[in-house]
Amino acid sequence: MAINITMPALSPTMEEGTLAKWLVKEGDTVSSGDIIAEIETDKATMEVEAVDEGTIAKILVEAGAEGVKVNEVIAILAEEGEDTSSVKAPAKQDAPKDNKAEAAPKSEETKPAPKTEASAPAKQADSAITPSKSPLPSANASDGRIKASPLARRIAEMKGLDLSGLKGTGPRGRIIKRDVENAKAAPAGASMGAAAQPDGLILPQILDDRVYAPDSYELVPLDGMRKTVAKRLTTSFMQVPHFPLNIDLELDHLLASRAAINAAAREGVKVSVNDMLIKAAAMALMDEPDCNASYTDKGIAYHKHANVSVAVAIDGGLITPVIFDAETKGLAEISEEMKDLAGRARERKLKPQEYSGGTFSISNLGMFGIKSFASIINPPEGMILSVGAGEKRAVVDAKGNIAARTVMTATLTCDHRVVGGAEGAKWLQAFKRYVETPEAMLL
Repeated sequence: MAINITMPALSPTMEEGTLAKWLVKEGDTVSSGDIIAEIETDKATMEVEAVDEGTIAKILVEAGAEGVKVNEVIAILAEEGEDTSSVKAPAKQDAPKDNKAEAAPKSEETKPAPKTEASAPAKQADSAITPSKSPLPSANASDGRIKASPLARRIAEMKGLDLSGLKGTGPRGRIIKRDVENAKAAPAGASMGAAAQPDGLILPQILDDRVYAPDSYELVPLDGMRKTVAKRLTTSFMQVPHFPLNIDLELDHLLASRAAINAAAREGVKVSVNDMLIKAAAMALMDEPDCNASYTDKGIAYHKHANVSVAVAIDGGLITPVIFDAETKGLAEISEEMKDLAGRARERKLKPQEYSGGTFSISNLGMFGIKSFASIINPPEGMILSVGAGEKRAVVDAKGNIAARTVMTATLTCDHRVVGGAEGAKWLQAFKRYVETPEAMLL
């Protein structure tokens, strides 16, 4: 019996991927464990292994295909002794089409609008798009209503289109996505020349030809990584109640300790300031376990180890490889592990388990001269630390004397569902202690 080979989910956030390359062709015999394809996910390029033995009967998705959904059938494997010519591709589960209607996306309504008169709220929603005294009669409004799918209405708002002037090609004359996409936007200066926001604000669409001339910009399509980062960070910023806490840290003692450590380290080991901050953060999480937590619908998960995610900028986006059990590792081990992870991250060669499972994040922009900033929380982690540049500042010491010190500003962003202001402040105090007295990390 033929076996379907499907697009695997290679990371927790993966919804679709690019089938970069086939390493087999139709007619090839494969065994369990053989590498058959390369898949580009939102974070990395991964190899796909065959799970079963047999012969590649059909390849359904060509190399280079983008937007292949997880669990979509990409090839068919014939079992031993099975005639490959008799293997048929699985029937697609698309919605049926007719001569006048297209299969509507999941987000569109597929049921025809009822013939009965709409309720008052529905009428008000329609009037927000089309004035009740419009001089243009609706091409599909036999009962006075404009019949359009929700998706078509949203696209019309963004394009500045008046639905009353459109003819629907959906069931019973319903306006659907295709009709709106094929329609031309209203001329400049029209009442719908900008997108209406729910709160009454009128904001122009950024890539509208009435705002920017078509030849004044170059449009680069979003790749999988940017789509995923945009989706996750937008969700985090909008749905996670967060607040920042700032603190200044004196680095002179830490810098002197780092120089001494590197002077005594074995060949090839060079501990960075960031490595020491990772260790200090992990130790502080052990001192303040209430902060090493994640919010879930079932309760708050308090983690037993400090798995520190470290933001690494790569071409086209950002990835956060994880130093697991960082509180148990020495500075040399953290340094070597971080160097390896960052190098493979830039080549997009990390495995999913190497950039997921963090309990806390660090983002350091000090090397770019940024004095201070606040990062967006990386769910499901409860906190993220933003590290600025160390710079010489005038500091008043305990005796009232003014002296030049190397000072760094750090900002801790907390998920208020998990970490309160007092808990976050206690964690920063513990972190400050380890940074300003690095010997404490050895105890």
